[in-house]
Amino acid sequence: MFTGLVEATGKILAVTDNEGGKRIKISAPFASSLSYGESVAVNGVCLTVVDFAEDGFTADVMPETLRASNLAEVEKGQVVNLERALSLQDRLGGHLVQGHVDGVGKLVTRRRGQRWDELTFSLPTELARYVARKGSITINGVSLTVTEAGEASFGVALIPTTMRETNMGLLEEGDAVNLETDVIAKYVARLGGYDD
Repeated sequence: MFTGLVEATGKILAVTDNEGGKRIKISAPFASSLSYGESVAVNGVCLTVVDFAEDGFTADVMPETLRASNLAEVEKGQVVNLERALSLQDRLGGHLVQGHVDGVGKLVTRRRGQRWDELTFSLPTELARYVARKGSITINGVSLTVTEAGEASFGVALIPTTMRETNMGLLEEGDAVNLETDVIAKYVARLGGYDD
């Protein structure tokens, strides 16, 4: 479980094919404190540490994860958002994030302002029912508040800190992002009989 409060950014150091999946090595300032089998969210995708050193850690990405996330397009040198799993004594400053990406969206428009940027993203239509204005959504592992919600798109606003401390400031129109909708919305839909 995660909070969607990005702890650090890292860079992809290496990408290799691995039996239909990929093995990726990622730089991380906290790499030396990791342990084998620990969970780290990479652009919002919960990955398991299979190796670690001073300069970074390595994780395997299975074919299903590649199909459902933007990690299929990951390249050496790319900046990714990182968050270690929540511990029970931590504050929950964002919202409950599982690291189970629901789908991939794209940045449709970015309106830059003097104090914040307003972004509109596309999303798969089957996810629209879980996105509500003033609700929570996770984009590339970043917990954000929805400012507008439509049938095939939604909007968020980014403060300077978010743009500076995550890879959200680097996004350009057309870029693919990982989306995780609010787990509570999914359970409410399921309990109410609204889930397919």
